[in-house]
Amino acid sequence: MLQRPDLSVVIVNWNTRDLLAQCLQSVYDTAGELQIEVIVVDNASADGSVEMVQSRFPQVRLIRNTENVGFTRANNQALAICKGRYALLLNSDAVVLPGSLMTLVRFADAHSKAGIVGARLLNPDGSFQASFTDFPTLWREFLMLSGLGRLLHGRWYPSHGPRQSQQTVQADYVEGACLLVRREAMDEVGVFDEGYFMYAEEVDWCYRMKQAGWEVWFLAQAPIIHYGGGSSRQRRTRSEAELYRSRIRFFHKHYGAEAAARLKVLIYAITAVKGVWHGTLRKLSGGRRGRMVVGWRELRALLEGARP
Repeated sequence: MLQRPDLSVVIVNWNTRDLLAQCLQSVYDTAGELQIEVIVVDNASADGSVEMVQSRFPQVRLIRNTENVGFTRANNQALAICKGRYALLLNSDAVVLPGSLMTLVRFADAHSKAGIVGARLLNPDGSFQASFTDFPTLWREFLMLSGLGRLLHGRWYPSHGPRQSQQTVQADYVEGACLLVRREAMDEVGVFDEGYFMYAEEVDWCYRMKQAGWEVWFLAQAPIIHYGGGSSRQRRTRSEAELYRSRIRFFHKHYGAEAAARLKVLIYAITAVKGVWHGTLRKLSGGRRGRMVVGWRELRALLEGARP
């Protein structure tokens, strides 16, 4: 009889071949005594990602999608077939450090009510990266969108900063770049809500877990290198619009239609201001300053469909 894996490592990929190869190698190099299975879901990459996995990591269970179905649905495809006691959702632009996988599993084994456990994310140079955050409110969204939150509370806002990340604590939600979930909790609460194409799906999942009585933990002793934005950088303005759409969906689903409507007005207003500001900066500096802001038409097309 085959032994049940301790851990099913799930990685969703879209055109991040070299980062994916680095990620997979780190998983196998650091698994130690853990029995693992690795599942890669490829969202119709055109950069040779599939061929790389097939040639270099033939032991990986590979799901090949013919279109980009999004981060949420792709993860659910893998979660539906994984066999491990725990599933670890890992971004393709992450690198697992020695001991971290074992630390995550041992912590979950010792805390039977831990439904989700998040790792401590680090930048490639080993410096701090935001890893856990409080659930959003309209006020927090205003501070974040306007930039006032960073001015008033520090540049990590709305996430908890370096000092708070030195200790293992219960959290509202942890970042999805490296997130361990207990099978029993997943069976009870369900998998990702596929209404989220990308972004906020882990916020929603953690919220549902806590509503069902499961705990969400940030584990400071499990560091993971996270490059950040390996896929989303390729479509920056679209990613910005998707982020806003997902936040509105979360508000509508958990806080009600009125709260979602207020957030939508806030997003429209601040995006308009940002568009004028950054457009002026680009014009005056010959393109050296200012950034591209999501266009009004693209934003409106996505936000008007942002409902559960």
